[in-house]
Amino acid sequence: MKVLIIGGVAAGTKVAAKLKRENPSAQVQILTKSQDISYAGCGLPYYVGGLIKEREELIVNSPAKFSKLTGASVETGIEVTKVDRSSKTVSATNLSTQETLTYSYDKLIIATGASPVVPPVEGIHLENVFTMRTPEDAVSLRAAIEAGQIKRAVVAGGGFIGLEVAENLHSQGIRTTVIDMAPQIMPPFDPEMAEYAENHLADLGIMAFTNTRLEAVLGETKVEKVKTSRKAMKADALILALGIRPNTGFLADSGIELNDNGTVKVNDSFQTNDPDIYALGDCAMVTNRITQKPAWSPMGSSANIEGRLLAQNLNGHSGQYPGVLGTGVCKLPGLNCGRTGLGEAAAKEAGFDPVSVITVVDDKAHYYPGASSFLVKMIADRNSRKLLGLQCMGSGEVDKMIDIAVMGISLGAALTDMEYLDFAYAPPFSTAIHPFAHTLNVLLNKISGEFETFTPVEYQAGAAEGYTLIDCSPAPSLEGAEYLDYTSLTGEFPGHSKEEPLFLVCAKGKRAYLTQNRLKSLGYTNTRVLEGGTTFNGTEIEA
Repeated sequence: MKVLIIGGVAAGTKVAAKLKRENPSAQVQILTKSQDISYAGCGLPYYVGGLIKEREELIVNSPAKFSKLTGASVETGIEVTKVDRSSKTVSATNLSTQETLTYSYDKLIIATGASPVVPPVEGIHLENVFTMRTPEDAVSLRAAIEAGQIKRAVVAGGGFIGLEVAENLHSQGIRTTVIDMAPQIMPPFDPEMAEYAENHLADLGIMAFTNTRLEAVLGETKVEKVKTSRKAMKADALILALGIRPNTGFLADSGIELNDNGTVKVNDSFQTNDPDIYALGDCAMVTNRITQKPAWSPMGSSANIEGRLLAQNLNGHSGQYPGVLGTGVCKLPGLNCGRTGLGEAAAKEAGFDPVSVITVVDDKAHYYPGASSFLVKMIADRNSRKLLGLQCMGSGEVDKMIDIAVMGISLGAALTDMEYLDFAYAPPFSTAIHPFAHTLNVLLNKISGEFETFTPVEYQAGAAEGYTLIDCSPAPSLEGAEYLDYTSLTGEFPGHSKEEPLFLVCAKGKRAYLTQNRLKSLGYTNTRVLEGGTTFNGTEIEA
């Protein structure tokens, strides 16, 4: 079997390595346009920030080393220009010699990845306009920083890569601004979670301007200003992180079916409409594991999983890819952000009746040095109580919260299936009631009606209008609000009827819940707790 793979990095090299491990007699050849066969694309922002010292640390394998380790043949600097399905050949150009080459295959694998979006605006080719996709991109940006050329920078794009670049620029003392034409940063997150992260960045001096379009880059030979739909911003550099486009242009006349966004259409075995041609990684469209609808997941983690499964299938297995959850995690200055599964709007669009809760929970024993909080949004289906999604932010290990949710969602678990799990506990690592279990319990209480709340979104929309604001903190903390210490409440709440709408607020939501519980036991029928308290919503709380 002669397997020809177009592209390396994550998906292509994973297929090749696994194929040769399981079937050493297979003839496997990789053609890649780049001179690098495999590099850590997700590590590029941290090279810019100096956390990764040397470029070589980004290179997973050299072509020679990869060939020696796996037995696969590798040719770099080769750009495939055409696929001829009838003759089972591909045409390519040697980028060094401009020679036209032809390669044959029994099975063809397209793993050509994607390229950064570069908008066709004035000045886009000026000096100090950077993208962030290859090691060379990161090397160029860091060199400009180390040469003292950059004091102010604008990052166009508020997704994970853009924000990670912004963090690393900020860590170098560079005044950094983020712009994005979307209404929020980090689009996979629900709006209120993204707003919390945006406010956190602003407090640190990284301003994010949403609903802001890049219009031009101004300067004589290099960047001097970045013109946006809001205003022109002084800058020494512009970093483009506006998204990516799949590298599938060479397939235009091949008859291989593409989606509207240019990704290759594949089935759950990564097979295209040609039974001998497969596609995977950033250039292919897969499915969402929950909805089974098309989903684009250009992630190194997904690419590796896909590569392993495809290699197994080519070696005679019959595995089917169950799909992605859109799992991701991002490191911002002082705030880690992770999410998986469906957001609230996506869950509703998929036909679920979503119910969510936002909690502020300890990430480890509160008395242990370095303890902090997780801000968690958990989403489930109201009727089946099936877990649908989780979003988590905090200075600690948010990935452990996300990974628990990934497992639960992937196994189709309901909240009640996860209610009494035996999570690991010791003060340096977690709390006696694990933060995931804590949030799950709160959501179950909300679904049952025991915990009656206004979400941050409901509060911002005016749901608390007409309610009397009650400060439920351990000590008075809300200016202008009536204070209530529930521990001293044994009878009626003086001055308030049992039907009066009462809006209960504390720092995190827990003490307000305990106050609600006490008031209910005394016959008060119309109370609501603000989810996330002042920690999530800010201290400017008004009834």
